[in-house]
Amino acid sequence: MNSNNKHHHPVQVHVKWGKEQITLTFSPDQGVKSLKSQLEQLTNVPADRMKLMPKSKGLWKGILKDDFDLSSIDYPSIQPPIQFLLMGSATQLTGPKTQTVFVEDLPPEEAARVAPEPSGLVNLGNTCYMNSVVQCLRAIPVLCHVSRNNRGGGGVDGGGGSFLLRALGQTFESLNRSTNAVSPMSLVVATKQAFPQFAQMGPHGQPMQQDAEEFFSGLLEHVARCTKGKDFVQDTFYRVGMNIHNDDELEGVDNVIDALFGIQMEETYTCDETMIDSSDSSSSTDVEPAVIRHDLHRKLVCNIQGGSDASSQTNVTHIMEGISLALNGKVEKRSEVLQRDAIWSRKQRIARLPPVLAVQFGRFYWKETPDSRDHAGVKCKVMKPVAFNATLDVYDFCCERIQKVLKKARDAAAKREEDEIAKKLKGEETSEEEEEGKSDKDHVMEETKEEGNVAAAGVDVSMGEEEEGKEGEEDDEEDLKAALAMSMAPDNDGAMDQTQREEEEEERVIVGPGLTKDFQGKYELFAVVTHKGRDADGGHYMGWVKAEHQSDDMKKISDSDDDNADWFVFDDDEVSPCKTEDVLKLKGGGDWHMSYMNFYRAKK
Repeated sequence: MNSNNKHHHPVQVHVKWGKEQITLTFSPDQGVKSLKSQLEQLTNVPADRMKLMPKSKGLWKGILKDDFDLSSIDYPSIQPPIQFLLMGSATQLTGPKTQTVFVEDLPPEEAARVAPEPSGLVNLGNTCYMNSVVQCLRAIPVLCHVSRNNRGGGGVDGGGGSFLLRALGQTFESLNRSTNAVSPMSLVVATKQAFPQFAQMGPHGQPMQQDAEEFFSGLLEHVARCTKGKDFVQDTFYRVGMNIHNDDELEGVDNVIDALFGIQMEETYTCDETMIDSSDSSSSTDVEPAVIRHDLHRKLVCNIQGGSDASSQTNVTHIMEGISLALNGKVEKRSEVLQRDAIWSRKQRIARLPPVLAVQFGRFYWKETPDSRDHAGVKCKVMKPVAFNATLDVYDFCCERIQKVLKKARDAAAKREEDEIAKKLKGEETSEEEEEGKSDKDHVMEETKEEGNVAAAGVDVSMGEEEEGKEGEEDDEEDLKAALAMSMAPDNDGAMDQTQREEEEEERVIVGPGLTKDFQGKYELFAVVTHKGRDADGGHYMGWVKAEHQSDDMKKISDSDDDNADWFVFDDDEVSPCKTEDVLKLKGGGDWHMSYMNFYRAKK
């Protein structure tokens, strides 16, 4: 074909590919490779695997070859539409199943959420007492929510509490949004404004070390003033997934802090001297009636010096012993019967449990120094080891009314566990019996086949007669039981009514706000504040917090999941992973970190 007759204008064609019809425009003078490249982009069929064949007359013959000159075709003479056929399979290019996303490309909130370690807090000059407590409180959803949504129903005395609560919420929010250490400057300023004693400076102009427990107690007091109102308390608990079903659960509570940490104590005072005198028949002294009081505490104290009175010499080695001693003691108060001061025994028992339980170890005490020049005394630290476990059982510390409810839940849990074990054992026995039954049945069937159908029928008849006899005996026994029950019914009415009344009373007993009916009085350890050093006014505080998300490849070092859990230790801005076994070693006894405050939450 003459070059003057070559076609240089774009041509529109219809390409049939399987069930699809593709319309495209191409330039014939660009050649076959250009056409195939266009088709590859539209169909994902590789160019080297394409087979193009004409459907309209006047195109090429057979399969189109790469060296064919498409511009040599007389396209105007071909009856439209110009069509040809494409054969070939598409190669689907699939990307990775999980798209790779780099932490640097994530928003700050998501980057902080997927970071292997949470963020720490910068030490702004002996602020480790505050940093350690804040990291522990950060693991409490109710407190995080109420600090970020500072719209409590009550006011604040002194004007500093709301500022402190807002600063706490901002610090929590900064920790959630950052992968780097956060500077708690606003919280430090608000703390010194709310607690002037925390603004004290040392002889060289440096901020003085403060007590972590004093900061914790002061912070709770200020937050309590900002979060008053039962409706506000119920709404706050509801928003974090903790339901308060009725107002009875909040009896004597009007703020979030007392609903979260509040421990209602039942204190019973009995006069020892009148009890001794009353045992003597010759004495005319009357017995002093016991005095019962109720008080609200926000923490338990583990007394590690030997008891609540100074004269006790008991050696405390475990947290349960220390709490028990702190709940009992001797006091001197007036006796109306004796008309003078007398010695009374004080016994405290828990009448309402909290969702979060704080326990303070009595590490620091004040020692008088009468021989010193200023007679001011000195603050000392108890270094003795006091062990604790990952689970704290407070059943023995509760009053009888609460113990009845907890015992009911414990018995039900024990019954479920026994039933599960029995079910498993029964399942194994049943499977063995079935296998044995199957073999016996097969054996009997073989014998009956050999002996004939008559013998088998005889066996069936005899078995039917035996079953009818058993059913008759069972009917007689049931009639006898019914008659006995009817004759005994009048005598049992009172006992049944009494049992029913006791059950109804137990149902009305409130164990604690937001606690479920199946709560057994057991708490799991989730945070610890430790102190290192022999100086009570110095040293260093750190926070130890249980990881919110436990790793799937958890290293098994114990049979209990609590003992295998992942933790983080917060040394101000430095954060490191650790295990439960590392936390349980913080019992004291040396110069290493020792527990000062333990935080527990109700175990589900």
